[in-house]
Amino acid sequence: MNGFSSEERAAPFTLEYRIFFKNEKGQYISPFHDIPIYADKDVFNMVVEVPRWSNAKMEIATKDPLNPIKQDVKKGKLRYVANLFPYKGYIWNYGAIPQTWEDPGHNDKHTGCCGDNDPIDVCEIGSKVCARGEVIKVKVLGILAMIDEGETDWKVIAINVDDPDAANYNGINDVKRLKPGYLEATVDWFRRYKVPDGKPENQFSFNAEFKDKDFAIDTIKSTHDYWRALVTKKTDGKGISCMNTTVSESPFRCDPDAAKAIVDALPPPCESACTPPADGKIRTPVK
Repeated sequence: MNGFSSEERAAPFTLEYRIFFKNEKGQYISPFHDIPIYADKDVFNMVVEVPRWSNAKMEIATKDPLNPIKQDVKKGKLRYVANLFPYKGYIWNYGAIPQTWEDPGHNDKHTGCCGDNDPIDVCEIGSKVCARGEVIKVKVLGILAMIDEGETDWKVIAINVDDPDAANYNGINDVKRLKPGYLEATVDWFRRYKVPDGKPENQFSFNAEFKDKDFAIDTIKSTHDYWRALVTKKTDGKGISCMNTTVSESPFRCDPDAAKAIVDALPPPCESACTPPADGKIRTPVK
């Protein structure tokens, strides 16, 4: 275990729903700023935002204090991704690597586009369906350069180090060999997932080919450098909340009591009564 835990506030699939994170002492932290990028040598931490096969578009709230996970909202409505034939929801465990940031002020030399203003995204391809808010350790295998409405939006391909088959996966070619069709499905999914919402297809750099592990790790390291500039106020985050409890050189660092006060002001922790239907749809009882 890595010592991190999470706590739900309000019912899932509501506007008020939040997942806050705690360290091993039970103190509230930011999953964006306080969970280390590295879990071990060549092993990265990943914050799971969306379990495989689910549809609710959950994400780290970069502009909220302590950056809890919440469901994305568009025009006042909670966002869900469509079931894009032949897939069901997200086709991997989806999340982000902490202490990374795709800087919207930096024009990427590979894509010719600026960053999307979020932590770098990860698609975890192991056999286990992870839980929302889980922090797992992953081995990076490769990366895809997606262009989303003119912004660079890297997609890291990784596998949980605790997966029974993790030892067999050491690079992107192992994914091609052991999971034939999975990478092609990944490109297809990312290309078309916004089309049901009336958006155009997404584009890709490198002719939609996956780059290798070394390229992926270099890209992650560069987003870590952009994050450090953000959290130390060398870059203007323009609305991003950099409140943290661990980054010693950050002017946004606060003590655990201040972090607790943020959470205490919100609805109480979610109890079993909050458990939603398995399909994630809140229904109004018929009278």
